[in-house]
Amino acid sequence: MHKKNNTMGIAFVMFDDYETLDVFGPAEIFGRLADLYTLKFYSLEGGIISNRHGVPIMTEKLETIGIKPEILLIPGGYGTRKEVDNLSLIDKITELSKASNYVLTVCTGSALLAKSGLLDRKRATSNKIAFSWVSSQNTNVNWDKRARWAIDGKYYTSSGVSAGMDMSLGFLADRHGMDFARKVANEIEYNWTENKDDDNFVAE
Repeated sequence: MHKKNNTMGIAFVMFDDYETLDVFGPAEIFGRLADLYTLKFYSLEGGIISNRHGVPIMTEKLETIGIKPEILLIPGGYGTRKEVDNLSLIDKITELSKASNYVLTVCTGSALLAKSGLLDRKRATSNKIAFSWVSSQNTNVNWDKRARWAIDGKYYTSSGVSAGMDMSLGFLADRHGMDFARKVANEIEYNWTENKDDDNFVAE
């Protein structure tokens, strides 16, 4: 993965029918910190990936990453319902997740990571509306029905859609301090839910 000197590379794993804010929420937060983070977008086959909102994004082939990214980010969306059965994608996610320093998932993206087995016996969360479906993909995960985002080792998993922004800011707070993260939240005029265990949306 080609990146600027002294920045952390973030590789977004894209697929058709991704959720818009799952990608562009974190991309807004990390992308404005160009001296610290480099963003790249990948998919299994490369080329243009589109979602149900009609938002296309140009991607590179996952096999071209080369140097493994420090951070892997896996969004959710309706596409995860299909991609959980895409063994080629799950194998690539498994390989890259093992090599990465951190793995972040947004929404139902945690279902794809759960399929890899890397979340076994780890605490994780997901979209609360789709929680029963996500948790059924791997019952060996310690699924948290209440968390806005959950952290277990290098794995960060967030609840639905907008929660990916809260998790991203939480990740910045863990790396760079709370004041740094609050400054970023203020710059984008975002009301950050700072407590990862405090979610207005709870799975039944």
